[in-house]
Amino acid sequence: MFTVEIAGRAIAVTNADEAQARELIESEEFREDLTVIQSEGKPIWDGKATLDLRPATPDEEEEFEEADDLDDEDEADEDEPSVVFLIDIDDEEDEE
Repeated sequence: MFTVEIAGRAIAVTNADEAQARELIESEEFREDLTVIQSEGKPIWDGKATLDLRPATPDEEEEFEEADDLDDEDEADEDEPSVVFLIDIDDEEDEE
C-alpha cells in the first residue's frame, strides 16, 4: 500500500502497487479531483503543492482496511485499486 502526500501531509492511502499508485497521482483525473474535493471548506490541493508517494505506515494500512471493510457491501471492482482518504472530506450536501 502507498500513501499520497500533499506538501508532506498524508491525505490518502491506496492498495495499488507502486506503478499503479504513481500512475494514479500523475493522472489528470485524480489531480483534478483533488482540486475539487474539499476538506474544512477548502480544496484538498491547490494544484501547485508537491504531490508525493511513499509506502503506507501500519496505521495508515489499518485505516484503509477499516474503511474497506465498510465498503465491501458496494461490491467495487476488485481488480481496480481503491483509495481511502485519511483526512475528513466535506459532504457535498453540506456545501449546498
